[in-house]
Amino acid sequence: MTQILLTGSLSKQVISIGRICGFKMKIDINLIQEFERSINTLHPEKGKIPIHILGYGEISLVFEFVNSTEPIAYKRLPIFDTEGQVKRHIAAYEIYHQILAKIGIEIPPEDSVWLKSNDETIALYCAQEKISSSSIGNSIIHHDISQNDIKILVKLIMRKLSKIWLFNKRSQKLEVGIDGQISNWAVKGYDPEDPGISESSELIYLDTSTPMVRINSVDAMEPILFLKSAPSFLRWALEALFLEEVVSRYYDFRLVTIDLLANFFKEQKPELIPSLIKLVNEFYLHEVPELEIEPLSYLEVDRYYNGFLGDRQIWVIFQAARRMDRYLQTRMLRRSYNFYLPGKITR
Repeated sequence: MTQILLTGSLSKQVISIGRICGFKMKIDINLIQEFERSINTLHPEKGKIPIHILGYGEISLVFEFVNSTEPIAYKRLPIFDTEGQVKRHIAAYEIYHQILAKIGIEIPPEDSVWLKSNDETIALYCAQEKISSSSIGNSIIHHDISQNDIKILVKLIMRKLSKIWLFNKRSQKLEVGIDGQISNWAVKGYDPEDPGISESSELIYLDTSTPMVRINSVDAMEPILFLKSAPSFLRWALEALFLEEVVSRYYDFRLVTIDLLANFFKEQKPELIPSLIKLVNEFYLHEVPELEIEPLSYLEVDRYYNGFLGDRQIWVIFQAARRMDRYLQTRMLRRSYNFYLPGKITR
């Protein structure tokens, strides 16, 4: 990792560049520096430095700089309180990518840059080679492809996910987690003009900015960072009641699979879920019997997403609370609010 101390109006600002898995990206440091100076989290596309929004996650924004000549997608993570935290996160970030590559899960070329401003605000920019949005899973399933092709796509994802838990079963010191939602996978070489998925299609995993890896049962990243985008008035309760559950579900193959299938409710394709449950159960039985995973039922997938305080309701409440928190911070307390909030998400 290289550290560069900048001078000028951001004299305390430190930029660290992590070279991930041997990748080297042409990141425009000056552009990121100027963007951070003039950040506009309320209206991100109206800031001094023009950006194009590539997608919203539940708690983050993926964007590209309009005037950049490099095909790079960025995710800004303003979730750190100390330099120690961000350095630990980047170290975990590098370890996670190396393990994924070893396991056989391909990721795009990536890099990272972090900045610390005069007011002690720290932001990590995760940079990733831009992937065509039409090749990403949640876009593909809305193309004119057959239900059989969608089933093949889910089977390919399951095969990638199983590599992680087969690795975990063999490993004595390391345990890997993952967010397996369909929007986190892209199909290499996918052509929207000639859509189709085959058993030989290859996948790329995209959501690598949260390094879910445990070393000797200790999280490589600080678990509390999962909650940093939560409303300030709820954070203590979430930490006390739900933090362990929030983190641990990404290390449970069965729960990751339920989340993957429940995502089809969000994508407005619930009619596919029964056949996908059958596919997944057959996969457990015939392709990874050594993992001894209990079959899934439609009832538990439905309850996970649509039940009382299920995934759907939790995120609706969570985003409403975040909007309230932004109002309190910016309008009443006259403070800055560091997070981007998505618009209305169809569920």
